[in-house]
Amino acid sequence: MRVAILGGGITGLTASYYLAKKGHQVTVFEKSKVVGGLALGFKSKKWGWHLEYAYHHLFANDKDIINFSKEIGFDEIFFKYPETASLFDDFKIHKMDSPIDLLKLPQLNIFDKFRAGIGLAFLKISPFFKFYENLTSKEYIKKTMGNTTWNRLWQELFRKKFGDYAEIILASFIWARIKKRTKKLGYIRGGFQSFINHLVSVLKKIKVSLITGSEIKVIKKTGEKYIINSQTFDVVISTLPTPILTKITDRLFPAYFLQKFRKLKYLHALTLIVETKKPILKNTYWLNISTAKIPIMGIIQHTNYIDKKYYGNSDICYLAWYLKREDGRFRMTGEELLKSVWPYLKKINLDFDIPFTNHQSLVTNHYLFHGPFAQPIFDKQFVKNRPDFRTPLKNFFIANLDMTYPYDRGTNYAVKLGKAVSEMI
Repeated sequence: MRVAILGGGITGLTASYYLAKKGHQVTVFEKSKVVGGLALGFKSKKWGWHLEYAYHHLFANDKDIINFSKEIGFDEIFFKYPETASLFDDFKIHKMDSPIDLLKLPQLNIFDKFRAGIGLAFLKISPFFKFYENLTSKEYIKKTMGNTTWNRLWQELFRKKFGDYAEIILASFIWARIKKRTKKLGYIRGGFQSFINHLVSVLKKIKVSLITGSEIKVIKKTGEKYIINSQTFDVVISTLPTPILTKITDRLFPAYFLQKFRKLKYLHALTLIVETKKPILKNTYWLNISTAKIPIMGIIQHTNYIDKKYYGNSDICYLAWYLKREDGRFRMTGEELLKSVWPYLKKINLDFDIPFTNHQSLVTNHYLFHGPFAQPIFDKQFVKNRPDFRTPLKNFFIANLDMTYPYDRGTNYAVKLGKAVSEMI
């Protein structure tokens, strides 16, 4: 059969691999000039490795992408133990890698620490229970770990990640977050772009057609065939964000079906990558900002995880946000955004205690990235209305990152979705 795959991210590329191996004629349509989606990387002239536009790592239990990599002959994944931490109202960085670190936290008394430890342990070992979808994360944490633990440890984390929606996020999210996390984190030699490049070379060998720079604006149906950019297909798989799919299929799917998707809510990713002569974080790889006094969601010092020798001996750091589209920060240039957070970087690292007018003595470059529809709002409406593989139309399938629920999006689940949808055809 002739199969059209909409979207050239990891999900679409994985699905195209398995479908082509089964003998189908596969065409991938990608709006951008290159495939790779959210795992896409770029490289400065001084760098030896690519760097992702949006921070990436793997967990030790990400078996889907690990096994898929082996299947396609890619053996460049390695694991390390970088430090993760949180910053609270005291502007001190507190390690958050172990139960011992929890016991050392001055934000909680010993009784609250004990309750928090028991609550986290239960989330880690428990299977998914239906009641996780009947409670918000706030309700669950308050009931199991106490009000103080919610107020001092969790509340600001949820506000930073979900904004106005922080208090309606289901407990299934916090269960998945704790269940999935491992101390050992994985990365790819050369950056995730090297994995994409290898996969593309494999796809070309098995005759997958990759059409880039091709935006799909409408899909037509004639009998049991689908017409996309003047080509005819027997099967369509959409890996596009749900709002984009809803827009281009407005005249294809029945109204009741698309109405469900219009009830879903999203935040958009904003990432500022800062290349510096000194690290913003001295030891920590991943820093959660757990205070309202600093208007940044997270700081990820990439070169405290991956050696800076691969980036021309520069220190690389991500500053990250999830925001509503109307947030004024989306209209800022990289320079303007950096200036707006400069006073807060000085609070974290005194090396940056210089006027912004002199920032180029520390900052050698910066890169701005926007990620639309990057964070679904995991509320009760999401559970009722999220997409599934099958649609009302025969041979039209969906496999997008909304379907990783209750887990956070990532390349591992992109691979899992791509393989799963291929098995339905």
